[in-house]
Amino acid sequence: QVQLVESGGDLVQAGGSLRLSCSASGRTFSSYGMGWFRQAPGKEREFVAAISGSGSRRFYIDSVKGRFTVSRDNAKNTVYLQMNSLKPEDTAVYYCSASRAYGLVFTPREYDCWGQGTQVTVSS
Repeated sequence: QVQLVESGGDLVQAGGSLRLSCSASGRTFSSYGMGWFRQAPGKEREFVAAISGSGSRRFYIDSVKGRFTVSRDNAKNTVYLQMNSLKPEDTAVYYCSASRAYGLVFTPREYDCWGQGTQVTVSS
């Protein structure tokens, strides 16, 4: 198990950018696939992006393709979500998560560990 702590959430105007970070404890970080999810008020938690343990494979939902980039630095036990061209509909609490499953996974129940979340608010 790893412990995850997100940071970087903020209030930003539409069209702006933010970079979220997620720091993990433990010495086996590279063995975990990492995911980013988000949850807006009154909505279910939504998958946003995933990255494999080595960082060689990535996957995004259609609504963020070309705007968001997931990356990781295994030497720093950190995964990032660079968010550009932000829209009001991107407003949510963003969570990072870790999975020991083989291959990229996309549903919350396939992830073993979760951070506490960081608020992203995009004003119009």
